[in-house]
Amino acid sequence: MNSTIFTVLYIAVIGVFFYFFLIRPQRQESKKKEAMLSSLAVGDSVLTTAGFYGVVIGMNDDTVIVEFGNNKNCRIPMQKEAIVQVEKPEDAVDSES
Repeated sequence: MNSTIFTVLYIAVIGVFFYFFLIRPQRQESKKKEAMLSSLAVGDSVLTTAGFYGVVIGMNDDTVIVEFGNNKNCRIPMQKEAIVQVEKPEDAVDSES
């Protein structure tokens, strides 16, 4: 009987460990990324998963059109999930002063 209780407690402790160290942080990160992508707007500077910096010039539901570099002809449509970081234009002005 003691070994059964010990086994159940051991499994419960492992479950709590997995929740607090694996599942919960992953959910929080997912919520932060979802909030970042929902606040995405035209004119924002973005960093893609490939490491390219660009400016959003158009948006659909799950697709954004990003302009890269100074060449106005380099416009690439991509999925929103490919964006890793967003910098608002007012953030860039604040950091320069």
